[in-house]
Formats: sequence, structure tokens, C-alpha cells
Amino acid sequence: MAKQLVKGNEAIAEAAVRAGCRFFAGYPITPQNEIPEYLSWRLPEVGGVFVQGESEVASVNMVYGAAASGCRAMTSSSGPGISLKSEGISYLAGTQLPAVIVNISRGGPGLGSIQPAQQDYLQATKAMGHGGFHVMVFAPATLQEAVDLTYDAWEYAERDRNPVLILMDGCLGSIMEQVEFPPMKEPDRKGTHAWDLNLKEGEKRNGRLLTPYFPEALLEIKNKSHKMMIEKWQRNDVKVEEFMVDDAEYVVVAYGISARVAKEAILRLREEGENVGMIRPITLSPFPKQSFRNLNYDQVKGIIDVELAIPAQMHDDIALEVLGRAPIYEYCRSGGLLFDDEGIYAAVKKIIDGGAK
Repeated sequence: MAKQLVKGNEAIAEAAVRAGCRFFAGYPITPQNEIPEYLSWRLPEVGGVFVQGESEVASVNMVYGAAASGCRAMTSSSGPGISLKSEGISYLAGTQLPAVIVNISRGGPGLGSIQPAQQDYLQATKAMGHGGFHVMVFAPATLQEAVDLTYDAWEYAERDRNPVLILMDGCLGSIMEQVEFPPMKEPDRKGTHAWDLNLKEGEKRNGRLLTPYFPEALLEIKNKSHKMMIEKWQRNDVKVEEFMVDDAEYVVVAYGISARVAKEAILRLREEGENVGMIRPITLSPFPKQSFRNLNYDQVKGIIDVELAIPAQMHDDIALEVLGRAPIYEYCRSGGLLFDDEGIYAAVKKIIDGGAK
């Protein structure tokens, strides 16, 4: 298929439709508004349903109901809205229902700013809701990657019977790039999934029951099963880009838009003879632990965490894998102030020259 020039939010929305998403419920919030706006006319074209809920809470619970009907369902928001949806997301996980959630993140905490930021890392990877559950978190750095990850997200969600999160910042949601869209998928017929409460003609209920409440012993069994699922993610589902790390003496760690800008700075530093590389997590959950374990710490002189967040939120995950074998530096911006090539170049050069800690 020919490439098309599209905006980031609209690319995600179209990819969702092509993946078989036929229900969306959401509520307006900058910088993700183009997703519901696009789906408000696109979903009816393919026999789907768009609902602008009266609130974020109502919207996520509509997704809960649609997922229980066997429909591929989705919602999107930004940080404050995801916070309001967190109870419903926990109920989706507790009931083992697949759904896709998109967070086009902005600055915070609180209302913060409508400008791009990466301050929802901890929310996404550690605290999507109460109860100690985890979701897979995809963090694309290009719009083509966003399309591909969104298109595949329901496959992971349905495989695991667990929500999946796409995490992008407002910059990637707003930029325009050329993308190639995948083909249309026809949604599975209702009544074919173990969690689908729609009954085919003549079918008995056959024990299909969805509930977020379980007796203590059964709930512990479910939680053990969830733990095993997370361990399988770590073995089988990590996505990561390792850029020029084989001979790197300094390794930048960045994701999303930060990684794109950092790569340009790294290429400039390489031209000047500095051995700098990058680890770019594509899955934030599961985190690419093995990439840090594989580094040659006799060679690596420093790890540089580059994030649009103050304080840095990815630092602890990095530190748990580095285990003190190299110093960890930070270069961060916040509140909607973006990186540029020169800024990251200067910050990394200062660290290399021994002027920063």
C-alpha cells in the first residue's frame, strides 16, 4: 500500500480501525483529541460505534462492557484522564478482558500543561490502577512504529486477556510523517471468545461468567497466573533497539521522541570520535533488562538517562539492571520544554568531558 502523510493521533486511530477495533469511548483532552475526532466519523463507516462519554470514568466502563461482548474496544486520553480511567482499567485486568488504551501524554502533575512530556512512565509501568496488576506498554518513536504497534496491540491483549497500553507524548501525537497502513482485518465473529458474553443461537451460557470479585484462594491463584504471564513477557515479548552499543563507552537510554532527538546527537558525537550508543526501550513493560546485562562494563564509562521528565522516572529501572557497574547520569527537561539535538549533544559532551554528574 502507498504511504500516506498523516498526523500521529490520526495514524493511531486508523491503525486501530484496520486492526478490527469497532468500539471507542472517550472524552476530550489535549493533546489526544484528534483520536476521538477521527474515530467519530471513521468507525461508523465500518459498522463500528463511537461514543463520547460524559466523563473518562463512564468511557472506560463502556469499553469494559464492549470488551465483554467480544468486540475489539479502545479508549484514549492523556495523563489526567488515564488517572480517572485507572479503576476501570484495573477492572478490565481483574476480569481478564482485552482492551487497548492510548495515552498521548502531557506535562504534570495535576493539570500541568498541554505540552508534550514523558511524565507518565511510572503510571504506565507501575501504577495503571489498584491491585498490583501490570499491562504491556508500547512506546513508539516513529509514526510507522505507532501504526504497527497499535495494529498488533489487540493480538497481545487477546492472547493474554489483559489490557495493553500505547504510550506516546504530545509531540508524536501532533507531528506528521509518511506511514504505510496495514490491511483491514475483519473482526472475529461474536461468540467465539472465551470471555464473550454474547451467545450464539441455541448456545447455553456454558459457565461464562465475568466478575472482578473472587474468593481469596481463587484470587491468589489468579494473581499467581498473572505473575507467570509477566515472566513470559520478559522472556518472549521484549522489544528494544540497541543503537551502536557494541563499542560504546557511554550509553544513552531514551524512548519515544527523546530517543529520536538523542540519535541525532549520538551521530554527531560519533563523527567527533566519541563512542556513544543508545538503548531504546520499545516495550517499557516488559523492560529490556537483558540489554543492560549484556553491556561490557569494563568498557562502559557511563549510562545517560534522557527523559522529558523531572525527576527522571526511568532511572530506577535502569539502576536495577546496571547494579552500580557504571555511573548513571541524567539529562532531563520537563513541563513541555522539548529536547533539541544541540542540547542533548552538549549535555552528553559535558558528561564525557567530566563536567557533570
